[in-house]
Amino acid sequence: MVVFGFFALVLVAVYWVNKAVALFDRLISDGHSIPVVMEFTVLSLPAVIAQVLPLASFAAAVYVTNRLTSDSEMTVVQATGYSPWRLGRPVLLFGIIVALMMSVLTHLLVPKSLEQLRVREKALSGSVSARLLRDGVFLHPVKGVTFYIRDITPEGELRDVVLSDRRMTGRDVIYSSEKAYLLRDDGGPKLVMLSGMAQTMDLETRRLSTTNFNDLVYDVSELVTAAPPTRRRLNYMSTAELITDPVASAAESKDRPGEALEEGHLRFQLALLVLIAPLIGYSALMVGGFSRFGVTRQIVFAIVLLVLTKMVESLVSDPVRGDPKLWPMVYLPSLVGLTIVAVLLWQASRVHRPRRRQPPAQESAA
Repeated sequence: MVVFGFFALVLVAVYWVNKAVALFDRLISDGHSIPVVMEFTVLSLPAVIAQVLPLASFAAAVYVTNRLTSDSEMTVVQATGYSPWRLGRPVLLFGIIVALMMSVLTHLLVPKSLEQLRVREKALSGSVSARLLRDGVFLHPVKGVTFYIRDITPEGELRDVVLSDRRMTGRDVIYSSEKAYLLRDDGGPKLVMLSGMAQTMDLETRRLSTTNFNDLVYDVSELVTAAPPTRRRLNYMSTAELITDPVASAAESKDRPGEALEEGHLRFQLALLVLIAPLIGYSALMVGGFSRFGVTRQIVFAIVLLVLTKMVESLVSDPVRGDPKLWPMVYLPSLVGLTIVAVLLWQASRVHRPRRRQPPAQESAA
């Protein structure tokens, strides 16, 4: 468990940093604050942990087995009569503990965190301050509109505002004002510009007309309208909902019933994979036995077996999505992994089984 915690921490840090950098760049560029960025990063963490747990459990089992073998401790224990099957019990218990952790993630934490992430993204998509109130930057909140603020005072006054609206056919309008205020009423947010000018260009006649104004109200609700409500995705739904009523779940997410069943059963399959991955690593290293040259070949062999198990998971995905009746195929990778473990441990038991001593041949009587 200690080695597993180390590998899990390293892998989560690597995956999380890569994900957080892209998320940080996107949210900061949209004008959101650091607390919002940290909130989104934390909400994405359960999904990252679920991705790395199989690798961490596999690496922990390989590391510990390799350490015991290289220090000859495994050889000494086997000499006392312990078979590879008996020595695999701690690995099995370790796999069960990690599988329970994975079950909590796949059935509870990951769907809830993804759902909350969707809610927060929808709420922030309509944030006026995040979309418009950024000084010194040319913003393009929607296609055909450019907005610029030179400075924003602590009192909320906008200085030297320029708004270019090119959405009207055959006409471009540029509004500029010395100062402006962003207000909100029942009809939505409004931009109140003071002491400014509106320049209108007729694109057909190429004629420019200007209008000076003391105050002008511009409706910016279209520029900060929240994104339309998106349908629930399959990975947001509960496991019971996906398995008991896949047709309704698929209809809501506009997917196929086979995809709903695959998503529900895949959450159980991921927990089984976390259980089988350390057993594959342990059994592959037990086949080779002790060698002064190390167990590098066995480690590579274990990695290849794990990759093959994951390839089976990819192969059964399309048939299950096409035909919901084939959902038991989701568990085929676990069955293949268990078969590999059983064969390897059986072979290891034959290799390490002590030979029976033959009784000395008796001399024939003269």
